Amino acid sequence: MKLWHSFVKEILLASRGFYFYVEIVMAFVFLFLLLFVIPDNFSNKSTEYLYLDLPKAAADAFMEFSVAEDLDQQGEAVEIKSGKNIYPANLIETDTSKIYYLESAEAVIQLAEDEKNFGGIVKLNEAGDGLAYEYYLQGYESERMKNLLLLFHNTEMSKLEETFNAQEVRPLSDGFEPLTDKQNMVPVFLTFNGSFMGMFIIAAYIFLDKKEGVIKAYAVTASSVWQYLMSKIGVILTTTLVSSLIITIPVMGTQPNYLLMVIFLLATGFFASTLGLFLASFYKDIVAAFGAIYGLIIVIMLPNIAYFIPSWDPVWLKIIPSYPMLEGFKEIILPGGDAAFVLWTSLGFLVAGLLLFVFSNKRYQHSLTV
Repeated sequence: MKLWHSFVKEILLASRGFYFYVEIVMAFVFLFLLLFVIPDNFSNKSTEYLYLDLPKAAADAFMEFSVAEDLDQQGEAVEIKSGKNIYPANLIETDTSKIYYLESAEAVIQLAEDEKNFGGIVKLNEAGDGLAYEYYLQGYESERMKNLLLLFHNTEMSKLEETFNAQEVRPLSDGFEPLTDKQNMVPVFLTFNGSFMGMFIIAAYIFLDKKEGVIKAYAVTASSVWQYLMSKIGVILTTTLVSSLIITIPVMGTQPNYLLMVIFLLATGFFASTLGLFLASFYKDIVAAFGAIYGLIIVIMLPNIAYFIPSWDPVWLKIIPSYPMLEGFKEIILPGGDAAFVLWTSLGFLVAGLLLFVFSNKRYQHSLTV
């Protein structure tokens, strides 16, 4: 009962302060971004600038073929503004690219240089019986991309198409819809706002209590130190659950497994909170702890790179706690996600949090009045 009364007291005190609402306000900011700013799927269309250095009949035939590939099979006359220059062009838009046909090779070269996009000139080959292509690349293209361009223009298209069609493609699993780009952002926001935001807020609570003398006054009461610390964690877990549901429900609806989400949020939030307590025990105020907090933010954000770029996934990255958090939240919002992974990961964070809490409790017992 003492723990419960301590928790209720901390909730009432925290609700009168600024930090209590930070996580909830951030949740509404993330929700606004998800609903009104971030599209369902990001456009990954490439931009290309081309000039047809061909006889009129050949150029007309090339354009007729390109227009047939356009989404509305019409094309569009547009103007490209780059710096102080304006370039008239014909725009052909396909599912994968936006191709601008310009009126001169100089315009292609200039735009490729200024806008950092792909440029090319189509002309007759030396024999005059076929097409030749001159590309203007940016220098960051991979060798695979360059070799593909060489292959594309040195092999008959019919043979390439025959080879592609002969490739057997077997999905590893089926029967589910992939997440949209918007939905794929939810685990990132839940990891940061739902779990790790509590680490910084609980450290701020401790520093504020030290500054206002609350901790010194608490040291002479009959209550145990662990009850004081646990009540702080309880406040963080409460705001964590509320803020996470604010982000998830409007975007994901009933798709996630909310029971697993609550379990995972409590485990990861508890771990992050105890980590914040442990961190705060080494510093007198938030100014002194700024360097450590800033360094932690950088480390925590690193797994986001692997999350969005799966090809970069070094082994050492997996030991950073935000890595399994991201994976866990993704399994939760996926239909038929791996519940066993979520539960085992929750257990791991809970055990780690308990160990950190024991260490933090011992430190605060010896340094509560410092």
